[in-house]
Amino acid sequence: MKRATLLAGAIMMGFSGFGPVSQAQNPGSRGDEETIRNIVVVMTEEFNRHDAKAAARMYAPDARFVTVRGEVMNGQPAIEKGLAAILGTRARNASQRTLDVAVRFPRPDIALVNVTNELSGLVAPDGQALPSQQELSLRVFIKESGVWQVVAFQNTLVRPFGAP
Repeated sequence: MKRATLLAGAIMMGFSGFGPVSQAQNPGSRGDEETIRNIVVVMTEEFNRHDAKAAARMYAPDARFVTVRGEVMNGQPAIEKGLAAILGTRARNASQRTLDVAVRFPRPDIALVNVTNELSGLVAPDGQALPSQQELSLRVFIKESGVWQVVAFQNTLVRPFGAP
């Protein structure tokens, strides 16, 4: 319940145009940002190894994961199972390359992380190779007992219908 309250607060602070957001941001330490950036690197490496168990280990027990297709996985075990299904089917030959990482600390124990990846090697349900695409994810990290974990992950296609 505490984590859900923190997550709701982080989301509200991120979307609010008034109140505490208008004040100076409480930055996390330089070490915290470095740790989070390293976790993002590991997440990408484990995806590229097609290792669902390793790719899911940085998620909190009650994390929520939403794929680019809108598939929802609740809880670390479900995330691991969902990633295994994805990595065994449409992403069996896929690889990610991180293009950009932006980290913002609305509070010292919460980090909002936007990651842009180029994803290649996906296949359609009929087995046809799909073109490379860029994805932008929002990853919400919470630090509890000195450990950063992902509590929410939402993925979005960048310009899925071409440039405007």
